[in-house]
Amino acid sequence: MESKIVIAHRGASGYVPEHTLAAKAMAYAMHPDYLEQDVVLSKDDVPIVIHDIHLDAVTNVAEVFPNRKREDGRYYVIDFTFEELKALRVIERFDYETGEVVFPKRFPKGKSRFGLHSLQEEIELIQGLNKSTGNFMGIYPEIKEPAFHRSEGKDISTMVLKVLSDYGYTSKKDACILQCFDASELKRIRQELNSELFLVQLMEFEEEIDSIPKFAAYVDGLGPWIKLLEDNRLMAMANENKLVVHAYTLRKDQLNENQTFEELLEEVLFRQGVDGVFTDHPDAVIQYLKSR
Repeated sequence: MESKIVIAHRGASGYVPEHTLAAKAMAYAMHPDYLEQDVVLSKDDVPIVIHDIHLDAVTNVAEVFPNRKREDGRYYVIDFTFEELKALRVIERFDYETGEVVFPKRFPKGKSRFGLHSLQEEIELIQGLNKSTGNFMGIYPEIKEPAFHRSEGKDISTMVLKVLSDYGYTSKKDACILQCFDASELKRIRQELNSELFLVQLMEFEEEIDSIPKFAAYVDGLGPWIKLLEDNRLMAMANENKLVVHAYTLRKDQLNENQTFEELLEEVLFRQGVDGVFTDHPDAVIQYLKSR
């Protein structure tokens, strides 16, 4: 069997609300290679693990702090201190305008109790589990919207790199892959901030494929949306520039009509030949790889 990397996307988010410590602990027990952390800054400069710069699609912020939304009607992580954020409940992702959940068959909305946590707390959980279990799980943080943070007077990359360094993640040999959609920020992280971490350029749009040779000057891998793999140039150019490819996001409950999850895995992992995948269902991907 070819060695393929499995990344738990926001944890075991197909089963437990995303980016909660419960989702990370459950994912850890499934034995993927990496656990993903999206990172946004709080008002008091604590790196928080949450997918968006907004709070209103995954928490009860509108109930707890109804008067703290901005003029656009949204609630921003950056407007709350870490202590305030810890007062919120995390719930299954929903449409903040309609209240309808995004994935109806997942964890019931508003049931049990889940909260937000810092990047530091998550790293301590993963490193603690590495020690207690004897396993060796890596982390896969994403710096979210650095330009937005800069417009708010904050340098998120410097702060995230400081936390990673404090916990022993400084080079390519460490079990840490750092990702971002912002190409200029990744270039800055490599060339100005002198990071020696393994860097991955996330890709969402077809026109970015032409930039792969430029990306190769400062990153080690690509993280394309799976739809981009339909353009054969992507894998060809990645291979030509010696870049690994970790595609996102494979979900059992988000398939094309008449497609099984196994067929999707076969297509992406083997026919397209990517090196790894982000998935909400790491157990299913690992089981598939073992059976194959």
